Parts: sequence; structure tokens; C-alpha cells
Amino acid sequence: MNPVQDRVELTIGGMTCASCANRVERRLNKLEGVTASVNYATEKASVSYGPEVTPEDLIAQVEKAGYTAELPAPPREEDAEESSPEDSALRTLRQRLLVSLVLAVPVIAMAMVPALQFRNWQWASLALAAPVVVWGAWPFHLAAWKNLRLGAATMDTLVSLGTASAFLWSLYALFFGHAGEPGMKHPFELTVERSDGGGNIYLEVAAGVTVFLLAGRYFEARSKRRAGAALRALLEMGAKDVTVLRDGAPVTVPIDRLAVGDLFVVRPGEKIATDGIVVEGASAVDTSMITGEPVPVEVGVDDTVTGATVNAGGRLVVRAVRVGSDTRLAQMARLVEEAQSGKAQAQRLADRVSGIFVPVVIVLAVATLGFWLGSGASATAAFTAAVAVLIIACPCALGLATPTALLVGTGRGAQLGILIKGPEVLESTRRIDTIVLDKTGTVTHGKMSLTAVVTAPGEDEAEVLRLAGALEDASEHPIAKAVAKAAADRTGALPPVADFQNVPGLGVQGLVDGHAVLVGRPRLLAEWSQPLPAALASAKEEAEATGKTVVAVGWDGAARALLVVADTIKETSAEAVTRFRGLGLTPILLTGDNEAAARSVAASVGITEVHAEVMPEDKASVVKDLQSRGRVVAMVGDGVNDAAALAQADLGLAMGTGTDVAIEAADLTLVRGDLRAAADAIRLSRRTLGTIKGNLFWAFAYNVAALPLAAAGLLNPMLAGAAMAFSSVFVVSNSLRLRRFNSS
Repeated sequence: MNPVQDRVELTIGGMTCASCANRVERRLNKLEGVTASVNYATEKASVSYGPEVTPEDLIAQVEKAGYTAELPAPPREEDAEESSPEDSALRTLRQRLLVSLVLAVPVIAMAMVPALQFRNWQWASLALAAPVVVWGAWPFHLAAWKNLRLGAATMDTLVSLGTASAFLWSLYALFFGHAGEPGMKHPFELTVERSDGGGNIYLEVAAGVTVFLLAGRYFEARSKRRAGAALRALLEMGAKDVTVLRDGAPVTVPIDRLAVGDLFVVRPGEKIATDGIVVEGASAVDTSMITGEPVPVEVGVDDTVTGATVNAGGRLVVRAVRVGSDTRLAQMARLVEEAQSGKAQAQRLADRVSGIFVPVVIVLAVATLGFWLGSGASATAAFTAAVAVLIIACPCALGLATPTALLVGTGRGAQLGILIKGPEVLESTRRIDTIVLDKTGTVTHGKMSLTAVVTAPGEDEAEVLRLAGALEDASEHPIAKAVAKAAADRTGALPPVADFQNVPGLGVQGLVDGHAVLVGRPRLLAEWSQPLPAALASAKEEAEATGKTVVAVGWDGAARALLVVADTIKETSAEAVTRFRGLGLTPILLTGDNEAAARSVAASVGITEVHAEVMPEDKASVVKDLQSRGRVVAMVGDGVNDAAALAQADLGLAMGTGTDVAIEAADLTLVRGDLRAAADAIRLSRRTLGTIKGNLFWAFAYNVAALPLAAAGLLNPMLAGAAMAFSSVFVVSNSLRLRRFNSS
């Protein structure tokens, strides 16, 4: 048997890229009995460990890898988010970027425009560039030092090496060469000629690269900051206060003072405070926030209710069964957290390339130095060529490659009603082959509406609607509201009601225009000796077979009609399913609704694979099962019950018309609530990813092409600056092509 495992979530600090997360994960998993999953986006490590390991051992192991680790902090006050460490780090990064930008712009301008090169301009450039290269680029230098200690190389190593080389060589040229002489100029000529390097300064390269990469790091950090918002939104859904019965008297107390076994009151329209059992009263409970299904659940004595659902009808007295972290809502929050923690993060493409490129550049620089010294050249000329290799290998366009494409792509997406959260979600769109669609609120509208009126022979449909709508208008039941709205829309003003009475679990009754009207379950009419005639009974069975809800209407001693209420399919859903198939995706319908309703909806939009009657907490398991069978899964949903599945999926798409929890747990948000936008989102994400890859290729290609010139000692400052400028212009221009993306 496996030993009992404890579980802890550590907050990891100091990670700068996805490879850092992998490094921490590997370190933790080296400990005996430890299973760890590190999420770069949330900066969390979810760790299971045996009795032979303590949390202090885990923290020590992370620190050995060069990072920091902390145990979970106690709950914060409501205003704590304002001053959270994440926000503080983001503010620091923004400040670093803005200060570096202000200082770097004149440095670049003076180096590239000879007309701006006043007497001793090079010393002004040094004064402006030094804070940028030392303070502004400090995060890159620190990360490079950590990587060096671990024998690894990432983009941070490349940036630190290139900027430091450019800056240090500029210092040498200014203090020991002849670059510091008054009146020194950088002429605007892209000639290829050998020099000893004593008059070459590369301050604009060092400062420009730092600013570009800080911008990329800031935009990434800003999107990453939102990763934990799904959990906060989910936990905030619960009631904040509860009315507890103390010695029979109602007393309002904070929710954290509610204990198991306490009796509490839930009035109409209030949220149910926690999971419990009804001990008094009957009502309809709107569970759509948890289950996603629009049909309310009728509850009475001894029925169970779930915290955060809404009491839509009568007064209830409930005995608390589960409180705090044991509630169903808290369990769903844990599912979301676990799904996010275990989600495979896309490696940053730049880091992958840098891992190979950096060692090659270093070897080439050493080889260049050795070649020139061996050929009898001066030490200054040899070092000039070697340093030039390191300088030209640091491509500033690399810092623009991802953020520019992402900014243009996300901007175009926003115009089309598509919000992309960050660069780490894009790789998934290329690989997905299956798209799971939640039914309610995604394929369908997610709210009840009147779809048909079936009348007995000789009855007038308008009269049925007028009388039934008037009676239902006095009820708070969600189905009653759907009937009343349809009646008002079709017949105009509704007549007044007298002697209105709600019959718990069955329906309503009252006097309308002198008629004794009954609206509700057929059983209510049967109790008043108004059985359904054969034609209506047959119509009822036919409607219920497709998952629709049937309401019977009778008055003056006879059943007169049936009102068929259902969640209607969105007009664009069938077209969206066709588009998914065109993208090579297999659509699957997933719902907590009954099999008949699910099959009916699936057949209407062209879906063949259906998973029906799935409990909210099991939706993520369905996605996980599909993934275990080798499928790469996208999930589209809109409710709280979809949040864990959205986080578990390789790509989560939330309908913007849905709950905040679903939106925060997803990777992409579809503002319009139109399922066709999901197909557009996948196309746009794939196009954006392709643009990023193209940008990265050219960002390296320009610099790789110049490496032979650098090794030959033929690289002058203008050529280095031109390579930086041209590669940046190309990357920006290539990214701007995304503005032409159109909805299909």
C-alpha cells in the first residue's frame, strides 16, 4: 500500500520563465516520496509528500535551486489584495520599464542620428545608459547568475551576456580607447571594415535591448497576475452573512460563525448560506450558479440544498451539514486550483532556442578570440571581435517578438469579441483536436422560455396565455416568469389576479377575470378533477421525451392547454459546430441535464458524441478522461460548474455572458456569447502563434547573419545598431499583419 500523503501548496518566488518552473519541479521530485507540480502562471507548487519529508525540507530544496518558497499565508482581510506581493512586483516592474524607457530613448537617438551627436555626447550616453543596463536589466542579470550556478542557459542568460558585453566594451573604449575623446562621432555609414574597436561604443544596443525585453516581461507579468482570480471569484460567490436561529429567534451573524448543526433561515431571493438539509418550508431553488441548468429545483422538508444557490420561492429553515472548506463550493474551488496547478505550461519558444543558441555563441566567441590571437593579431583586435560576437548575438527583436504579436492579435481579437489572456495559451490552440461544449448557456441560451402552446380542441391560444400569464406573473418561480413574459409580449397588459395561492411543489391557483384558474403540474389539475384529455396527455409525453418542461393550464373545471417551456438553442450554434469540424475538431456535448434533452439539442446542432447527466464536480473528470485517451481538449463553458473543466482543459474558452468564475478560469473569453466566436478565437490564436514563431525566427536570423561579420572583426557600431533596428522593424511590421484578420 502507498503511504498516506500530505499535501501543501508552496508559493514560489524568483521564477522568470517556464523553464524555471520545470527546474523547481525536477528538484522537488528528486525527494523521496514527493510528487510536485509547479505552475509558472500562478507561481504555485502543488506538492504531495510522505511522512519522511517535512514542508521545511521542501522549502530548503527549492532554495537550493536558487528560488524562494513560502508556505500558504493565512487568510487576508478584504483590502489585502490592494497591497499583495503580486501587485507590488508588477508595480516595481512597471516602474523599472518606464524609467529605463525615458533614459534609453535619447541614448538610441544620439547613436543613430549623427546630427544629435553634440560635443561629449558619448559621456551623456554613458550617464543615461548606465542605470538602464545595471538597474533596469537587474532581473535579467540575477536570473542569468542563477542559471549559471545551475549550469543552464535561457533567454535571460543571452540578454545579460549581450548587454553586459556591450556595456563593458563601451566602458573600455571610453576610458582606455579613443571613444572618449571630445568631438567623437558615430558616422551614419553601414560599411564593413576592420578596426581595433577602441572607438566603438554600443551603449544604444545595451539600453535598447533592456527596454524591449522589460516591455515583454511586463506584458507577460500583467496577464499572469490574473491567474488566481478564478479562485477569488469562486469563493466570493458564497453568502457573507447568515440568519441563524438562536433559541428560536433569528440572529444575523458572519458566515464564518456558522457551525454544523445550526439552523438558519433563507428568505425568498437570498443565497443559501451553506450546504444543508431543509427542516421547514418548501421552495424552488435556482441552482444555475452551481449546476448551470436553468430549470429550478423544487425542495421541501428533508431535501438537501447547496450553499451559494438562490432561494427563488418561499421561506426555508435549513440545518447546516457542511461549512467552510467542506462545502460543495469550496470543493469546486479546490478542483479549479488543482486543474490550474496541474495544467501543462507551454515552454517559451525563446527559452528553447536560447538553451541551444547561448552555448553556441559563447563557444564561437571563445573560438574567435583564440583564432585572432593565434593569427598574430593584437589583443585589442582579438577581444574586439570576440565581444562583437557576444553583442550581435543579443537580439533586441527577441523582446518584441512575443509582446508585439500578442498585443496586435489581442487587440484585433477584442474588436471581434475575443479576449486572449496571455502568450502561454497560444500553443494549445495549434494542437487541440477535440472541443467539448457545455450545453446550457453555451449551445443554448441558458434561460427558460415558452416554446409552444398546445390547446385542447376549441380553446383559444391567446386566451390561454392571457389567463395563465396573469396568474404566473404573481409567482416568483423562474418557469412562471418565462410564461408571464411570453404572455405579456403576445397579449399585452395582463389582467389582475385575486385569491392568489402558491401550492408548494405543484403550481399556483387564483381568480382571473372571474375564472378559477390552475397553472402547474398535471397533478394539481387532477386534484381538482381536471385530468388531461388524451390529446394533451400525448403531447405532454412527446414534449417531455425531448427534455422539455410541461405546464398544464385549466379553469372552470376543465384542463384547457399545455405550456411547453425549454431552454432554446442559440441560432448560431449549428453553424459554429460546422466551423469546428472545418478546423479539424471533434465536437462533444457535455451537460448535467437529462439524456433526452441532451440528445435532442445535440441532434439539432449536428453533434454525435454526448455526455449527459454529469455532476458539476465530474465535468473536469470527463475532460481528464479524454486527455488520458490522447486527445488535446478545448472546453467551452459559461457557468461556475464549468470552471474546473475550463481550467483542466488544454484550452479553456468562456462565454462572456457567463459567470466571472468561468471567465477567470478560462484562457480565452468570448465577449459576444456567440459560439461562432469560439471558432474565430481558435483561428486567431493559431494565426498569432504562427506570427510569434515567424518573429522569433527573424529575430535570430538577422543576428545570426551578422555573426560571421562580428567574428571577422568587421562589425562597426552603426551595423550593430542597424541590425537591431531592422530586425525590430520587421518584427513589428509582421505583427501588424494580424490587424487584417477577419471573422470567417
